[in-house]
Amino acid sequence: MGFWKDSNYGKGVIIGVLDTGILPDHPSFSDVGMPPPPAKWKGVCESNFTNKCNKKLIGARSYQLGIGSPIDGNGHGTHTASTAAGAFVKGANVNGNANGTAVGVAPLAHIAIYKVCDNNGKCSDSDILAAMDSAIDDGVDILSMSLGGGPVPFHSDNIALGAYSATKRGILVSCSAGNSGPSSFSAGNTAPWILTVGASTTDRKIKDTVTLGNTEEFEGESAYRPQISDSTYFTLYDAAKSIGDPPKTTYCKPGSLTDPAIKGKIVICYPGVVSNVVKGQAVKDAGGVGMIAINLPQDGVTKSADAHVLPALEVSAADGIRILAYTNSISNPIATITSQGTIIGDENAPIVASFSSRGPNKPGPGILKPDIIGPGVNILAAWPTSVGDNKKTKSTFNIISGTSMSCPHLSGVAALLKSTHPNWSPSAIKSAIMTTAYTLNLASSPILDERLLPADIFAIGAGHVNPSRANDPGLLYDTPFEDYLPYLCGLRYTNAQIGSLLQRKVNCLEVKSIPEAQLNYPS
Repeated sequence: MGFWKDSNYGKGVIIGVLDTGILPDHPSFSDVGMPPPPAKWKGVCESNFTNKCNKKLIGARSYQLGIGSPIDGNGHGTHTASTAAGAFVKGANVNGNANGTAVGVAPLAHIAIYKVCDNNGKCSDSDILAAMDSAIDDGVDILSMSLGGGPVPFHSDNIALGAYSATKRGILVSCSAGNSGPSSFSAGNTAPWILTVGASTTDRKIKDTVTLGNTEEFEGESAYRPQISDSTYFTLYDAAKSIGDPPKTTYCKPGSLTDPAIKGKIVICYPGVVSNVVKGQAVKDAGGVGMIAINLPQDGVTKSADAHVLPALEVSAADGIRILAYTNSISNPIATITSQGTIIGDENAPIVASFSSRGPNKPGPGILKPDIIGPGVNILAAWPTSVGDNKKTKSTFNIISGTSMSCPHLSGVAALLKSTHPNWSPSAIKSAIMTTAYTLNLASSPILDERLLPADIFAIGAGHVNPSRANDPGLLYDTPFEDYLPYLCGLRYTNAQIGSLLQRKVNCLEVKSIPEAQLNYPS
């Protein structure tokens, strides 16, 4: 509470969120107790949205792909906006799981929404650039962007271009590193003027257990919660052996599970192709009573607590192999799925998420990326519609995972720091966050990755964010903005390439280049 109170909960700071839009009527965007926006605010709410704005949601625009209005038909934008700066909402939960008060990192910060992605999550580069230009002119303090592609040269990266202009105007740009981990060289949004955010777990699990007929137990996660805890055993069914089209049945694709033998059984579904929630719906439609979704081997211990429509859980690839071995070893394999609900206190937390994109920084190897990791696995935040089995619930929250979820955590932390240190530059805020990060988990051991091995610097960057320590970091590595030109010249880009990025003519022959690893950077 100390830093929260000291920073006045982000009061007076404006966070611009580029995403799929927002559900303005959600209680997370109530303006009760909010001050009016700062006098510098020049943004607008579109004419078809004016009555939806308030002192919390102070701006809303939609762009070409978001034709219609800034209303979120996907969920992603509502989730990220509430994570960064949502209001206090009591009784937030998903199917009764993770029940408590939901609140954004900077609950008194204002939110401005720029809808640049359609309801399928597709985003246009031209829309993103147009929105960034608008946000700069409107007067935002922080730009939160849970979008982007893979590693590309900075001179070909539109987000890097827009972020350069924003940083020049004193706006910190926080971006997700991407969900292409654990592959090396997969991190995106890695320009040195961007805060690049990877994802980690929290110490909360929403635990389910599958117990086999031979008494072996395997732990998974699921946000499905049965009305009555039931330990009845049902026959196990291997989807790969189903009658039908094997490529589709193996992955439990919608409409593929036509074998009558599935009825009344727990179905084992293989990883990939469609989401686990979609697999679960296919199993339920076929008369199955439960599902075990096996993870990909590279996911290790990273598991999703999805809002399923039937008793279901996600297990690791290693556990999946053992469950299949039992299933295929006897004539009548049986199992039961039981829910333990919300469990707090995983001493291995934070663990780097398997999907969190990794360095080295392909476009600029001399700068370590990602910069930081933050909570991005099984994050509960606002959602436009009810989820899971009980569609009648009024609880419109959802639990999802991704660096899209960790990015707004850092955007919120940056807003708190901006509130307490209004004169800090974007690079000073970034420095404070990075130099005070911690590299040990709750067990006081080095932070682990999805393999439960010590995570390297290309997975965690400077470490895991520690907001209260960032408020008083001591030394600041405040990168002079004018150093970015000699840095880019040191990357051996042509004058034309650098000129397109900086939007002006440059001549590297007149510039004393900085070797990239010598930029005054906090890592």
